[in-house]
Amino acid sequence: MIVNDNSLHWETAQLIAKASCQYAAEQNLRICVWVLDKHGNPLAMQRVNNAPMPSTEIAKGKAYTAVSFGFGTHLWQERLAEKQHLLDGLNVQQGIVMFGGGLPIKFEGEVIGSIGVSGASEVQDQQCAEAGIASIKALNQTT
Repeated sequence: MIVNDNSLHWETAQLIAKASCQYAAEQNLRICVWVLDKHGNPLAMQRVNNAPMPSTEIAKGKAYTAVSFGFGTHLWQERLAEKQHLLDGLNVQQGIVMFGGGLPIKFEGEVIGSIGVSGASEVQDQQCAEAGIASIKALNQTT
C-alpha cells in the first residue's frame, strides 16, 4: 500500500515566515515565527530582533498544537468551555499551547503544515500568522 503525503515545502515555509515577520515589522511588533510540516517537523523559524525570549518556544508550541489538532489555537477556550477537566489536562501536556497565534495551513481542505507566532498580543500574533498564510495564497493566485 502507498500513502500520498502532501506537505508544505520548505521554501514555501520560508516565504510564510518571512511574510509574517514583514507584517509584524510594519506593525512595529517583535515576534517569533515557526512553520512546521504536517508531521510537526520544523521547516522555518524566524525571529524579529528583540522579540521576547519566551516567544521562541511559545511560537513553536502554537504551531505544534495547530498541526496536531488541525484548528487554530485561539479556538481551544471556546471548544472546551464546558469541559474544564479536559482544558486543564491538555494545558499540562508538553508542547501544547492553547491561546491565539497558531494556525493550521491547509491545501484543498487537508492540513499540510502549521504556523505559530508569539511575541505580541494574541490578536496581533493571530494577525501575523494570517498574513503569513495569506502570502502563499496570493502567490498561488498569480501562478
